[in-house]
Amino acid sequence: MLLAFSFSFPDCGGLSAQLWCLISGLGQYCGSWSGSQLEAIRTETGATVGGGWRGGLGFITKAVCVRHWFMTDMLQIWLSWLSVAISHGRSLRMLSMLFFTQGSREQFENYYRNQRRKQARLVLQPHSNMHETLEGYRRYFNQIVFVVEDHILHTTQGLVNRAYVEELWELALSKTIAALRTHSSYCTDPDLVLDLKNLIVLLADTLQGFGFPVSQLFDMMFEMREQYGEILLKKWNLAFRQVLDQDNFSPIPVATEEEYRQFTSQFPFQDPELDKLPFPKKLPFSEFVPQIYSQLKEFVYACLKYYEDLHLSSTEIDDVIRKSTNLLLTRTLSNCLQYAMKKKNVGLAELVQVIINTTQLEASCVYLEEFISNITNVPPDTANATKLYGTSTFKDARHAAEEEIYTNLNAKIDQFLQLADYDWTAAQGGGAPSDYLSDLIAFLCSTFSVFTHLPGKVAQTACMSACKHLSTSLLQLLLETDVRQVSMGALQQFNTDVKECERFARAGPVPGFQGDTLLLAFSDLRQVSLCLSLLYHSLSFLLASLLLHLSLYI
Repeated sequence: MLLAFSFSFPDCGGLSAQLWCLISGLGQYCGSWSGSQLEAIRTETGATVGGGWRGGLGFITKAVCVRHWFMTDMLQIWLSWLSVAISHGRSLRMLSMLFFTQGSREQFENYYRNQRRKQARLVLQPHSNMHETLEGYRRYFNQIVFVVEDHILHTTQGLVNRAYVEELWELALSKTIAALRTHSSYCTDPDLVLDLKNLIVLLADTLQGFGFPVSQLFDMMFEMREQYGEILLKKWNLAFRQVLDQDNFSPIPVATEEEYRQFTSQFPFQDPELDKLPFPKKLPFSEFVPQIYSQLKEFVYACLKYYEDLHLSSTEIDDVIRKSTNLLLTRTLSNCLQYAMKKKNVGLAELVQVIINTTQLEASCVYLEEFISNITNVPPDTANATKLYGTSTFKDARHAAEEEIYTNLNAKIDQFLQLADYDWTAAQGGGAPSDYLSDLIAFLCSTFSVFTHLPGKVAQTACMSACKHLSTSLLQLLLETDVRQVSMGALQQFNTDVKECERFARAGPVPGFQGDTLLLAFSDLRQVSLCLSLLYHSLSFLLASLLLHLSLYI
């Protein structure tokens, strides 16, 4: 018969004393143990000899309602206590000795191990909101330490063995990794991922000190590295866009030496010619250059924090940091620069500034390489070292800005040409260029004056592209199907406009062209205009001659 009862003794010291009272009372009542056996169990459990356990004996004797106890009844009572005492080493040692004395050691060990497996499955079920805070992960890891108790292995004789503990650890490890994979995937805060990684490292190092294999935990942290990197890229994507949105795309004015040194301390800029100029003066780049460079360095620091304490070599850390930085440059920063150039309020002046800025950032890549080498202690010229793709990233951004300049220039030219209103039947042409063309030439002169800080080839290419587009567009106006007849006056006006274009080309709006190179952009237009004039004159002469012959014949 199984009896359920509850008791406590004020004069007994905690759980061990209560169990001792129960054991001693049952033992004396059944006459199963000798005095030496009881004394051995008392010594092991540390129960106090005196009124406490003797009083307990009398209490239990009165509480028992059945004259004869069977071993199975006693075993069930003791096993019910085992679920409470499972985390108390001294109680386990006492229970182990108790069951050994009764010849039920194997049954006790099987029950204990089964209970631990059930507890493992129970406590390793994570809470649904574990991923929201670090405290949720910390509570979960504390449960793992409760499940895997190396202390029991070394303080009890035969209760558990190394194979059983490792089996329990494999169960805990598989469930832990599965839970961490699931819940960490919901995390979008890089600081929380970093704290979680540090917590896992602490857990792994602690368990490794007890001889448990933890390589799978480190493998999982390497998997989390990719997630952490993606979260960082998203964070820096917002940071880059904020910097670009707040930039005015104008050269930075500096009024004092202190301001000048402040900017040059943030960004590795050297210009001996600019140093010689008096204050106030302007740095060639806008504010997003030093801010972007600072953000790149902060990203490197953020990457380095994750790889600390992962037992990686300096070369491995240097390699993964460079690869992560390359992703930041080629994917995140490149897309942000494209986004900035495609905005509606970005004009030619802003695009010119983007080219200047990316040229400066490209030149700073060598300093970024040195910065990474300094914090990882790996020389940049190490064999098989990953190289930064910053040069190609900024070159691509600059080329995209150049294409945008060419496209915007052509679009502006088209807007002016829409104002062209030639009278193809005019009796005579005016002596001055058309108003639309004068305004267009003035716009081009003003625009090309901003190109002074651009690399020479960029400015020359933009100027040549604009002149060719203007020449082609004027030729299309002349050859449109709607133009069914052209008077000599209209040809004279058109020829005057062509001469104005040639005058603009000869003036050299952009330095660096050799001879009449820019004038060649209007060569086709000049030939067509000249041919039409000669044809008109020839036809006029033939018509006049024909009319003269007809008049003589008549």
